[in-house]
Amino acid sequence: MADPSRSPFERRARLRPDSPLVGGVRETDEGFDPRTDVLDLPDRQVPAEPEPDPRSLSRLIPADEPGRQIDDWGRSETAFQLAEPILNFYYRYWFRVELENVQNVPSEGGALLVANHSGALPPDAPMIMHGIRTEHPHPRPVYMLGEHWFKGYPGVGMLANKIGLVAAHPANAQRLLADEGRLALVFPEGQKGSRKLYWQRYKLRRFGRGGFVRTAMRARVPIVPVAVVGAEEAMPIFAHVPLLQRITGLIYFPVNHAFPHFGLAAGLMYLPAKFRIRFLDPIDLSGYGPEDAEDVALVQSLSERIRATIQREVDGLVASRESIWFG
Repeated sequence: MADPSRSPFERRARLRPDSPLVGGVRETDEGFDPRTDVLDLPDRQVPAEPEPDPRSLSRLIPADEPGRQIDDWGRSETAFQLAEPILNFYYRYWFRVELENVQNVPSEGGALLVANHSGALPPDAPMIMHGIRTEHPHPRPVYMLGEHWFKGYPGVGMLANKIGLVAAHPANAQRLLADEGRLALVFPEGQKGSRKLYWQRYKLRRFGRGGFVRTAMRARVPIVPVAVVGAEEAMPIFAHVPLLQRITGLIYFPVNHAFPHFGLAAGLMYLPAKFRIRFLDPIDLSGYGPEDAEDVALVQSLSERIRATIQREVDGLVASRESIWFG
């Protein structure tokens, strides 16, 4: 007697559920899929490989090119050599930079330089970098962690990379400071510092949420505070024009002694203010671990302490000078 639980088709044909006629696979057809195309290559069983150690991937990074002297960050020693006459002119004859305590910058290993920021087109970064390059007992390249707000402008982004600008990202900072032991310069005030009006000069803005402290903790490197005086008067801002800012797409549209009436030439029309750059004692963070970087209160406390230290030094430098132009 037929099994009433089986379908009429199975009762007539006496087919098993695993029969090839109803979708089953014969023992001789192992690996066969009727839905595949005849031109498909057969699947190859590739044995799973263990995950590689990320540190071993460093061999994939291109080596420095001796002829062009370009590192894997895009920084070009040739570009610095070409720009050196201009930088040297501004450093030695136009701004007459006085560099103090440059020996506080470590001669080896990673370190994060933290400075106040100012000027419509800030001259502080190139002067700090050129000072370490020319006056440090053991000159080292300095990379600047900053926002790539000008990457959409033809040629400008490429030039910025060649002089050592690196997009401010935790992964970039970790690799620069911890893995490669480089010097990195950061301006925690960001755009808020460079867009200050003249009457707001030398009043440091808030240092964000303390991201630079978190970066130094994770990389286990010291922080070297830097106080800069002179940049506020070299490229002052007297007013902003929000309408033209929206039209041009710039992060701000300043009005000063050279812009906008001289256009792009204003970038070279710095006023000859006397610069003083003072490197303060390094702040050792070796007692903190990467887990401390997640302590918001601790990070903010250290950030405010560093900001207050730089503010005191800036106030002292401003009070001690007799003239904006002669120091």
